[in-house]
Order: sequence, then structure tokens, then C-alpha cells
Amino acid sequence: MQLLLIHSDYIEYETKKQTPVAEKIEESLKSGRLEEALTAFMAVESVDESNPEETIEKTVAEIEKVAVQVKTDRIMLYPYAHLSSDLSSPKVAVQVLKGIETALSGKYEVKRAPFGWYKAFSISCKGHPLSELSRSVRPEGTAKAVGKVEAAGEEVVSEALKAEGTAKSYWRILTPDGELHEVESFDLTPYPKLQKFVNYEISKSRAVERAPPHVELMRRLELADYEPGSDSGNMRYYPKGRLVKSLLENYVLDVATDFGAMEVETPIMYDMNHPTLKKYLDRFPARQYSIESDKRQMFLRFAACFGQFLMNHDMTISYRNLPLRMIEMTRYSFRKEQRGELVGLRRLRAFTMPDMHSLCENMDQAVDQFKKQYDLCIDVLENIGIHIKDYEVAIRFTRDFYESNKELVVNMARTVNKPVLVEMWDTRFFYFVLKFEFNFVDALEKASALSTVQIDVENAERYDISYVNADGKLERPTVLHCSPSGAIERCIYALLEKAAMETEEGKVPMLPVWLSPTQVRVVPISEKHIAFAEEVSQKLDCRVDIDDRDLSIGKKVREAGREWVPYVVVIGDKELEDGTINVTIRAESEQNKPKKVQITPEELNARIKGEIAGKPYRKLPLAKYLSVRPKFF
Repeated sequence: MQLLLIHSDYIEYETKKQTPVAEKIEESLKSGRLEEALTAFMAVESVDESNPEETIEKTVAEIEKVAVQVKTDRIMLYPYAHLSSDLSSPKVAVQVLKGIETALSGKYEVKRAPFGWYKAFSISCKGHPLSELSRSVRPEGTAKAVGKVEAAGEEVVSEALKAEGTAKSYWRILTPDGELHEVESFDLTPYPKLQKFVNYEISKSRAVERAPPHVELMRRLELADYEPGSDSGNMRYYPKGRLVKSLLENYVLDVATDFGAMEVETPIMYDMNHPTLKKYLDRFPARQYSIESDKRQMFLRFAACFGQFLMNHDMTISYRNLPLRMIEMTRYSFRKEQRGELVGLRRLRAFTMPDMHSLCENMDQAVDQFKKQYDLCIDVLENIGIHIKDYEVAIRFTRDFYESNKELVVNMARTVNKPVLVEMWDTRFFYFVLKFEFNFVDALEKASALSTVQIDVENAERYDISYVNADGKLERPTVLHCSPSGAIERCIYALLEKAAMETEEGKVPMLPVWLSPTQVRVVPISEKHIAFAEEVSQKLDCRVDIDDRDLSIGKKVREAGREWVPYVVVIGDKELEDGTINVTIRAESEQNKPKKVQITPEELNARIKGEIAGKPYRKLPLAKYLSVRPKFF
């Protein structure tokens, strides 16, 4: 059972159309409204079929617990299949929903929206820290508890996860002038994205109530989709999506190489009871996949730290080698994220992350590298198409580190020239003393971390990593963790969400030209123009395809627009006669007002080469002629 609990000013719904699995209902259930209610959006899952009664009991307990906390005696039960991709049978779902309704009805005013109907609904969330909560309920013995792993029959809970739940944070707004402000007293009205990010961080509500816009876009653009044959949060990527991922991966690796990082490759599976790794597991706030191999408990990596640190341990390192940087493009990293949080490309259980670690001589060198890597991350996202105005900055540190390094922290706000969110701890709970993240806030007002850099003061000791100093003695380095872009999938998510929000503002959505699967589409008006269309395509040094299908010219052009093709070339009699081409330039177009120019193929080629200069390039991942392409979605 997946639960999304919303404390609402009101919730109302109206049924529109029944699905094939809709329950039969009376007229009174076709609409409903509750004021000042706790709304429980629910998805009954296949694991609940093993013991529906236990699921009912546990779910009722969770709902009652929150109802007491928010002080309400009204509850709306709302079936919401979108919270899970592993649903139970309709029969069990209705049984569980009715059972929960019956159990709660004696103590609360309860309404239940019908199962299996398309419904329109409106809800007003109160917006306080307890107004958005997610819960996951499992019958005993069906799955390991989220956030826990088992080793040798003993349940082990990450100490970092425990700390994350109990750590006392001080939230502040840091302005570029160096002033720290109480969140409650700082006027966030001029900074609506920062306001949304602050609400998201402080409430810690990670579950989503509906699919964000990028889910429809990733399918329509034939980039990616859910994989029902795998675990939730593991996606399938179609040729276009694989191309975009590959280009992003290669770009980040190229940047890291230019920065001085050495690319390595390490295993994805490690021994959970390895003495060093076991200690690190307890210091990293991530949920692990655990598996058994040759009677040993193993876990799938959630970052490249393990392999790189074990490699560092075995190396001979001189102070002359420092700072020493290594990077791995982790295909894949694994984190057992909670099911209610899994949606599209925003939060996954298997993801690709560039993970760079730098060994520094001391804290002074680490601070210097931190500054450079902060700027590096800004440049990486800028070139991907995600600009400073598109994300919010979070800086997290211990109070002691801040007192000693105020100028470093303040300069981070000055660099982006806008207020940033600060989280400060009196006591260090984790392995780092300072970290930042660039957080993208999407159309549903959920935030996702992209780039990050952290100063690690524990792991050199834990992994017995040392270098030989100028006096020939062994010393411990200070370690930096850096992901220049964050997860590659999240970059795609951010680009799609950004495009969706820009569409709402009246702009024309598109990917950067260097990331567009088709950079130029040539559209011949009739069969007699196909030969010249082929000639034009041969003069373009980019990913170009030809729409030779037996469709109207209007439909071909509209489909190119729906695929966000940056340049659409129409070939007709005029072009055949004078050798020029009619080009629609998407980046300069407005909605319902395309920008068209008549230029030569050579001029178009020069323009595109200038736009993609310095970026990785791969060939078209599909057949050149659209008539022979399959449809993936």
C-alpha cells in the first residue's frame, strides 16, 4: 500500500467515466466534498494480496496517527493508482479500500471516492510541515522494510538514515551581501522558485500526487518509459533517449578530463560485511539494494565512492600528485528509493551518475578545489541548457566549519547573485562538513538535486588512504566528492520540465541543438522532391532525417514540431529550381508564429556547426527515412 496524506482545506471530486474495472456505485458516490479533511490518496499493491486484513490494519493505524497530529476528524479515502506501478487486482483493491472505510467510520467522518472511475478533483493543501506526508505499508514477510538491509539474519539500519531523521537543522536564507536571515522573517515573495524549494525542503514531502509533465514528454519524444518487467524505478530507454544520455555522459566526462580527472571503472557489487565498507554504509544516507552471492550478503553500490576509495588505498601517492582526481560514469548506481517517490526520471532506483573524487593535501587545498568545482558545476549545467535562474542553491554545513569559512560560503551566494537556502547543524552527523546542491524545482513544486560538491573529513581515515608529504612522511588527504551534473537522467528530467513550464509561459519548447536526436528534418513536398532532399541532407554535417511518408505537408511539419526538431527544411518546386532551402528555425519561433528563412544548405550547415561546436556528437540513432522507422510508443 502506498499512501499520500494531504491535510486539506477542502477536497472535492466528481466522477466522469468508468473504466472496465470500475466498481458499481450509487448516485451518492458519484461526487463528494469534505472540508478541513485529511485526504488519503491510496494505491493497493500486489504485495497486499498476501494479507489484505493486515494491510487494512496497518493503513488505518497510519491514517489515524496523522489525523491526530493534524487535529482533524474528517477523512477522505481516494484511490490513486498513479502512486504505484505494481498494483493489486481490482477485487483486492476494492476489498482493502472498503475495509479501511469501515474501520475508520466509527471514529471519523469518512467519505470514499469510488474505485475504477475517471474523476475530476480539486484539493487545497494547507501547506504546513505536516500537510504533505507519504507512507509505505507492507504486510509482514513480503518485503524488507524501506531503508533497512539484513545481514546474517540481523536487521541493520543505516546510522546515517537514523541521523537524517533526528538531526536538528537550522534553516536560514543567505543573501549575497553575506547576511543570514530567519526563513520565517525573510520575504520570499520576489523569489517564487526559492519559496517553493524552501517549502519542499522543510516539509520533507517527497511523494508526488500526479505525474509531472516530463513523463508525458519523455514518452511522446520517444526518449524513455517505465519498464513493467523490472523493479520500479528502473527505466527503458529508446534509441533517442539512449542518444541523449550518451551525449550527456560523454560531455561530462570530457569536462572532467579537461579538469584533470582520470576516468576509472569499479564494481557495482560489494560485500556488506567488509569492515571498511560496513562503516561507510552507516555514514551515507542512502537505501541499499541487498543481494546474496555465495552465501555472502552483498549490496549494489549507490555511488562510486567504494571502488575509488579502495583503489586509492592501494595506490602510492605523493604530495606532488595532489590534488588527485578520479571520475567514473556509474552505469548504474542503485538506491532503494521509496515507492511513492518514484516518478518518471526525477527519482529512480537505477541511475547513471558521474562521480568524481579529489584527494587534497589539506583543508586549504580542499577549499580551493571546492571553489573551482562550484564554478565547474555552474558551467556544466549552463552548457547542458540549465541556467542559474533555473535552479535554487542549497548549502549545508556544520556551524564550526561556517564560523571558520564564512567568506567561502558567502561567495557561493555572490556567485549566483541571489538568495540561497542554508541548512546548518551544531553537530556533524555525516561524513562531510560542507556541501552544496543545485536544485531544480519542477512543475509540481518538487525539487531534485543536480550538481553537488562535498568536503569529506572521514573517509581518508576509514579507507586508510595516505600520501607521502614533502618530508617523506605519510599523511591523510582531505577528500572532495563531486558530481558535476548530478544524475544524467535528472538532467533530462530538468530539461523536459523546464520546457513544459516555458510552454505554459507561451514559449516554444526544445532541447539544445547538440542534444536534439534529429537536428534537421528535411520534408519533401512530393515524391519528385525526394532526390533533392537527399542531396541537401548530404551537405549537412549533423543528425538529419527525411520525412518521405505519404502524408500531407502540414501533418509532416506538425509532427516535426511535436518532436521539437530544431530545424525543419521544406523542399518544393522553388527549392528545386534555385537550390536554396526553406528553413523553420524553432529557437526563433513563437507559438503559432514560426520563423522561416530562405538560405542555402551551406549556410544552415555553418549555423548548426557553430551551435554544436565543442560538444560531443553521435550519429542519428534511427533510420534516416521516416517511412521505415518503427514506433516505440
